[in-house]
Amino acid sequence: MLAPAMREDEHLRLFHTGDHPCGYWPGRVARDLVFDPHDERLAGFYPQALEWGFRRSGDIVYRPHCVGCRACVAVRIPVDGFRPDRSQRRCLQRNHAVEARVLPAERNAERLALYRRYLCTRHPGGGMDDHGAHEFDQFLVGSWANTRFLELREDGRLLAVAVTDIDERAMSAVYTFYDPDQSARGLGTLAILRQVEWARRDGRRHLYLGYWIAGHGKMDYKRRFRPLEGFDGRRWRPFEEIAPA
Repeated sequence: MLAPAMREDEHLRLFHTGDHPCGYWPGRVARDLVFDPHDERLAGFYPQALEWGFRRSGDIVYRPHCVGCRACVAVRIPVDGFRPDRSQRRCLQRNHAVEARVLPAERNAERLALYRRYLCTRHPGGGMDDHGAHEFDQFLVGSWANTRFLELREDGRLLAVAVTDIDERAMSAVYTFYDPDQSARGLGTLAILRQVEWARRDGRRHLYLGYWIAGHGKMDYKRRFRPLEGFDGRRWRPFEEIAPA
């Protein structure tokens, strides 16, 4: 059981979770470091937590800390130095008619329907298939994060939603869901490219992408965004130093 909020003059508490099934590799056991979710100061501390390789899921700020495994590497894009490669430029051209709008992080029927379709198609049997309105709010919005939804639309049709946390210095790509019937268009890649444009336009230095895992088919795409930095547990380094080709 997690402790209640601490006094103002005390540090935030950091907990070890118990063992639980790994969300990335079937048959493996995982553990996380988690900041006290009941502490009212967590929202103010969140930007520093991102700097330390942590991630947000709902109101939980966590970092994998598994026994004998360091496969999850936090990665981020330095937005000023980023330039799309040839494949990413083709993605932008292919989706040139898609409009991007930054909107409040709120659930509506259209977004919820797209979210449910995405989960049922992309993550069948993954434990999220039955997510409804409550899980949408709990997982994607939370109660304290400064979150926006980046909507991607074409001819008025909602194609994708990129859930994005923002602070003064950086943005964090929390989650993206999109029309599974349009997967060939590279909407996940497009969402990141548009988030980079948004971060650069607003003068933010980094876009955090969560965790990269070597050899994992659903996570390896992150290495294609260059330059890229990875957190080695102590400091951020060029991705090439952490994961040589």
